[in-house]
Amino acid sequence: MIYISKITNLKPKKERKAYPYNIKALRNLTELEFTNPITFIVGENGMGKSTLVEAIAIQAGFNPEGGSRNFNFNTMHSHSTLFEDIRVTRTAWRNKDGYFLRAESFYNVATTIDSYGVQEFYSGSLHECSHGESFMALLHSRLGGKGLYIFDETESALSLSRQMNMMVRMKELLEQDSQFIIATHSPILLAYPGADIFHLDEKGIRKVEYEETDQYRLTKFFLNNHERMLKELELI
Repeated sequence: MIYISKITNLKPKKERKAYPYNIKALRNLTELEFTNPITFIVGENGMGKSTLVEAIAIQAGFNPEGGSRNFNFNTMHSHSTLFEDIRVTRTAWRNKDGYFLRAESFYNVATTIDSYGVQEFYSGSLHECSHGESFMALLHSRLGGKGLYIFDETESALSLSRQMNMMVRMKELLEQDSQFIIATHSPILLAYPGADIFHLDEKGIRKVEYEETDQYRLTKFFLNNHERMLKELELI
């Protein structure tokens, strides 16, 4: 299911000067179409992945620090103004569920969940389990399908086996008419069959195949040549 089909940057290019438009990929952003229920956004650190995903989430009605559309709190104003410039195009379908999972501020979301008294939707307080287990509790207990799910670097808290578990849960939610937009560095998550992958770099944004991603190529090269790489890094 597709709930968001396109984003369009309405800011004239000649006015794109200050942050976040010092990031070249964002300065060149005109529009981005989502034709697949699962879309990954990748790129090196500083290329604007999180900034872009955050702007989409805010325009979709989510709290900048994360949570569902019912969350309304502000711990620290850290999001960019990109959301003010983009327009989200929705399809005729409307999602019944939705969540913005932002790894760096999920602690604040967990605190808000406790203050709202809605821990039962997450199988208990997220502060009473590890960071990774709190992510898994969200995936398995809170997300219910027919949802728009926007994730920013969820793998930062997950072991390799938990990332594989996440993929299985994503499949279940996709079969229940959900859409995912995910910024990630994970070569495991990116292997999800049939997903669209958009790569951000200084030239702009382009669609790539899994085997073209740095995450795949560098991980594969390192695992196949780890001793050589360690020597080049002067670690051995």
